[in-house]
Amino acid sequence: MVTEPIDGIVELKLNRSNKYNAIEFEMMDELKKSLEELKVRSDLKGLVITGEGEKAFCSGGDIEIFHQLKTQEESYQMLSKMGDILYELMVFPIPTFALINGLALGGGCEIATACDFRVAKQGVSVGFIQGKLAITTGWGGATMLLEKLRYDQAMSLLCSGNKMLVEEAESLGFIHKIINNENDFYTAAYKHIQASLIDHPNVLRSYKAIKVNQWKQAELHKRMVNEIHNCSVLWGLDEHHQAVENFINRKGN
Repeated sequence: MVTEPIDGIVELKLNRSNKYNAIEFEMMDELKKSLEELKVRSDLKGLVITGEGEKAFCSGGDIEIFHQLKTQEESYQMLSKMGDILYELMVFPIPTFALINGLALGGGCEIATACDFRVAKQGVSVGFIQGKLAITTGWGGATMLLEKLRYDQAMSLLCSGNKMLVEEAESLGFIHKIINNENDFYTAAYKHIQASLIDHPNVLRSYKAIKVNQWKQAELHKRMVNEIHNCSVLWGLDEHHQAVENFINRKGN
């Protein structure tokens, strides 16, 4: 769902609140379409991605749907589709903000990583938990994270597989701003975002283009594709499918 809460700043909301805004195929198509339409708007200063409701920013891929993908080939089709979308978000021509209003896990952290800035509500949890399901980040998240954080910071987030409060994630460089005003989180967050952006879209685009050109020269997309391929190999293994079964069974109990 796309709205424009502040003139020149557009919000793209992940809207499956009953599923903790987990990503499935229809949402992928909506994200792709929205990014394609918005990137050509020369009047925009910023793009915000957030989640519907109060519980979650995004809990990652819908595990019950994607668990039906058993082979490397089946998983690669899904992983590469979302990876291409996150690459487009990564190189979006204006500053982008992940407004982390609730839980952000797995692929949800990969979406947040693709954004230039991560603004979070105090006390919510984030985590690159993919490793506990016997896979790596599958949408290019590790490649993007290693572009944006120091090596040791990124590896701490990736290798532990832990869920942590945003206060700890801030100390590792992943979160840029924590909003303490819980009663009016969105107003306070948008006030911060608005103050972060000058009123001249062409200047913002020019600054962003410097980094985007660097990423393109360094073959960012190709490196993300390699990461996605490696994840698809792990996805097809029994170790992953058993880990997912155990996770689903624990959820059901």
